[in-house]
Formats: sequence, C-alpha cells, structure tokens
Amino acid sequence: MEKEVLTFRKATKDDVTLIVSFIRGIAEYEKMLDQVELDPDTLKEEIFDNHRAEVVFALENGKEVGFALYFYNFSTFVGHSGLYLEDLFVFPQYRHKGYGKALIVELSKIAKEKGCGRMDWVCLDWNKPSQDFYASLGAKPLHEWLLYRLDRKGIEKLSSDND
Repeated sequence: MEKEVLTFRKATKDDVTLIVSFIRGIAEYEKMLDQVELDPDTLKEEIFDNHRAEVVFALENGKEVGFALYFYNFSTFVGHSGLYLEDLFVFPQYRHKGYGKALIVELSKIAKEKGCGRMDWVCLDWNKPSQDFYASLGAKPLHEWLLYRLDRKGIEKLSSDND
C-alpha cells in the first residue's frame, strides 16, 4: 500500500470546476445546497481576474482531497490585515487523517508570511464536530459578536431607498 503524502497547491483558473465541486460538497454537508447559486464563469472572474479570494488545495498523493477558500480583510483595532477563512472542506472519505488541521496550519503560514494580525472564520451553531476541531487548534468562539448580513435583495433595497 502506498504511503499517504500530503501536499498543497494554490488553485489556478483551470481549477474552477474542482472549486465548484468542493463548494457543493461543503454546501451539502451544511444542508445548504439549495442556497448555492454560483456561476462558474463568475467564480473564475471573481477569484482569478478580480483577485477577491484565493484557494489552496490539500492533495493526497497528488489528488485534491480538501480545499480552503480565503480572502484578506482589515482590522482597525489590530492595525493589520487578517486572513478570513470562508470555506474549509475535506471530502468525507479523506477525513480523520489530519488534513483539515493541515489546511489550517498551511493558512496560518500564509497569514504569517503576509503579516496578518489574525485569522477569522465562522461555524454553524449546530456543527459540534467542527467546533470541537477548532477548539483543539486553540481557536476561540467570539460569543459577544453577532453576525449580520445583507443579502443581494437587502443590498438592492437599501441602496435604492437611500439614493
């Protein structure tokens, strides 16, 4: 049996279909597949032409088995950019091998290299396995913060109401 070797690589424009499969995988796991409305061409434009996000893959013996999609934000309090992890997903058959942790460690190296003051992400309140995993890494939940969102319709309404 071949020894498992884990490596990482950054996504390229040629990986859009693969990125979509990971996004659909995490959406299915989170019971939110019905909310996926992404268009592969727009995704390609946003990530690779507009540089709005980056993707790193975890590869087991050269096969992509996990991914992380992230972007940079800015903290006025810290005075530095931060790395914001939007999605982390390892295909189910490759879980419990340390690949999720390895992806977060890889992101922490990127954050350190870029001089980021912190890394942030969110987790669904019902997702106890992920919460336990993040706690095992030393990450702490921010109970005093609430997440707010304007969706596309809300943005349209707010921007139109205030012209």
